[in-house]
Amino acid sequence: MRDFVQKQVETLSVDDGKDRVSVVQYSSDPALQFYLNTYTTKREVLDSVRGLRHKGGRPLNTGAALRYLRDNVFTASAGSRRPEGVPQVLILITGGRSFDSIDEPASALKQLGVLTIGIGTRGSDPRELQTITGEPSYAVSVSDFTDLPNVQEQLSSVMSTVLMRVTPLTPTVTVVRPPAGKDVVFLLDGSDATRTGFPAMRDFVQKQVETLSVDDGKDRVSVVQYSRDPAVQFYLNTYTTKREVLDSVRGLRHKGGRPLNTGAALRYLRDNVFTASAGSRRPEGVPQVLILITGGRSFDSIDEPASALKQLGVLTIAIGTRGSDSTELQTITGEPSYALSVSELTDLPKVQQQVESSVEAAVIEVTPELPTVIGMLSDTSYCWLQNSLILATVRKSK
Repeated sequence: MRDFVQKQVETLSVDDGKDRVSVVQYSSDPALQFYLNTYTTKREVLDSVRGLRHKGGRPLNTGAALRYLRDNVFTASAGSRRPEGVPQVLILITGGRSFDSIDEPASALKQLGVLTIGIGTRGSDPRELQTITGEPSYAVSVSDFTDLPNVQEQLSSVMSTVLMRVTPLTPTVTVVRPPAGKDVVFLLDGSDATRTGFPAMRDFVQKQVETLSVDDGKDRVSVVQYSRDPAVQFYLNTYTTKREVLDSVRGLRHKGGRPLNTGAALRYLRDNVFTASAGSRRPEGVPQVLILITGGRSFDSIDEPASALKQLGVLTIAIGTRGSDSTELQTITGEPSYALSVSELTDLPKVQQQVESSVEAAVIEVTPELPTVIGMLSDTSYCWLQNSLILATVRKSK
């Protein structure tokens, strides 16, 4: 495995700053060898790779390793240039089946736009690798690790295909600001504790929608209620006119139920609402805004799903009553000024203007000036601006 990584690094353009490399080992838990921004020269990377020592450990938790990559490696602070449009590539080398679930973390990496190539031995599960890569042709198989040199050329071919698929056309031309617009999702606490305050929530959403530009296609709206589990009222692409949205909001009925699982609701939004199939225009650079209104503390953990929404670039504004946990709301928003408080849900009109201002400030903050791209992809563009991250599996032999 170490030799394979070394040969792969030899093909990359690290010295001129085009390519960046990171290596992570894992067994029961992941162990970072170096980040994407740890080294700036090929010699430093190769020296570190040559010095790699086997980690050991069991069982093999590939799901936990993928989740670690999403939260700690494919991030700007770790050297990822994903916000700049640089292709993100993960090369996974594994010799066995995962003991934990890979479905959710694999899906989360796809949501980030990470393209994964999986190499497994005969001890691996081909279907698991295909789930992780999302593309059967990106799941490569060898009998043993000693056969890795046999797929080196195949990997280069797959890498070329992957990078030509995601590398933007040669840029240059004018810098323009994209048309104003946003995708706004309302997440409403529909638990038993908010039954009397639900009409006030409904009125608040209605007044907020009144300020949006739905009819001209600039803004899109979705509403989700939740208690123990979430329930979609309508998606971002369900309605195309303000009248349809307002009619649906006026017809909202309190969901009911307990306990209040805010974490599960946030996870549901990431996987089912902030997606292209549900009408999200995140891939087009349209700002994603979540407005959460809650009357209590969550019974499940909000840390991981809140972090995952931040990774997607979702800007969250949270409004809680005195029954809520202000620290929890600040964790969800990631920005104390976006965590608002009212005594009761009937006091929501007092923060209506503040929410409108926060939404506008959030949208201005994330709407980039994007280049208009014109040009053709050259034959060698596959190696242009590529982040390669190599995840190696290590286990103790029995």
